[in-house]
Amino acid sequence: MSEHEAAPVGPWRARTRAPATGDAVWRLRSRACWAEAAELLAPLAGRDPWAALRRAELLIEQCLYTASGWEAAETALRQCEAAARSPEQRAAAACERGFLAYAATLLGVRDRADEAKAALGRTSAMLAPDAPGRPLLDFRRGLVAENLQHDPDSARTAYRRADEGALERGDDLLRSHTCRHLAGLALAEGDRAAAREGFTLSLRLREQMGFTVGMAPALASLAEASDPAEAIRLRAEAARLVGALGGVPVWLAARLNGNGRSYVVGGRGNLGGRGAGASDGKVS
Repeated sequence: MSEHEAAPVGPWRARTRAPATGDAVWRLRSRACWAEAAELLAPLAGRDPWAALRRAELLIEQCLYTASGWEAAETALRQCEAAARSPEQRAAAACERGFLAYAATLLGVRDRADEAKAALGRTSAMLAPDAPGRPLLDFRRGLVAENLQHDPDSARTAYRRADEGALERGDDLLRSHTCRHLAGLALAEGDRAAAREGFTLSLRLREQMGFTVGMAPALASLAEASDPAEAIRLRAEAARLVGALGGVPVWLAARLNGNGRSYVVGGRGNLGGRGAGASDGKVS
């Protein structure tokens, strides 16, 4: 994505923002500069509920990729929840509440699995079946099913619904996540051809959007479905990108560096102990 192209469309309805700010936020986010992107939105967040939501989204994503910044994300999320006025805004805030609780549980900060499920359940109750935010909700429910409940069948169903919704709405960023997770499930079942197809699509979508911070996980995933020589090249490229971004994502950096550090709840190996497809953590 060049600096002159628009930022990807989000999962919720069009929200008030200055176009230049939106593009700048995307460029910073894609380069792992979440705090700087959130700072750009700070003046708007006090008067625009959608800007408050966007700011919370950024800081929660920072938690997921860096395993830090939890207090700032929580503060931004509370502001978002307080600013919500419409049912859709309240649903969006609840969806972010569930995602923050999911990330905290997965990365071993604190077990908030029940909170994650309850918040996503509230989101579902507030959204119409065809609401713009439904595909994102389906994806996050798939994450909870796969990584916290260890239920791949339920996860697959949720990911497929999310993938269909993302495709219908032209949400390429979300689709880069859904097809990667579907590919991971396929690989765990031994279907390397389907896995490679999904991982390749995820990588291509992220390349086209310029989602730099998501490139290394996509490369590492594709390596799992590639022949040994290609896998070495892909992992080396992933390691180079992680290094260029200062060691982000931290859960992937640990694995690529082979230092054995893990980010798991209760030491159960949620981020990679269940088959080759999970070697990059399949966190997002």
